[in-house]
Amino acid sequence: MKTDRPAVLVNIGFGNVVAASRVVAVVTPGSAPIRRLREEARQRGKLIDATEGRRTRSIIITDSDHVILSALQAETITQRLSGRAAQEDAE
Repeated sequence: MKTDRPAVLVNIGFGNVVAASRVVAVVTPGSAPIRRLREEARQRGKLIDATEGRRTRSIIITDSDHVILSALQAETITQRLSGRAAQEDAE
């Protein structure tokens, strides 16, 4: 599926970016089901740690079943994703 528009990348902290179109969910890491999801992703080799050694404050789930750890708050990432979506709608 090829499109003419370039991929929109969202900064998830420390110079790390993720393609906005691939993000399914941004969640906080506190609940037991999310901790299980994180551990299962680690076992499958689908966990990406983008925290640079800092505390995990949000977890990003992608459509490719990858789980990405970020040191940014979930609200911050959500705002960045929403800003990109609004920008795309305006174009």
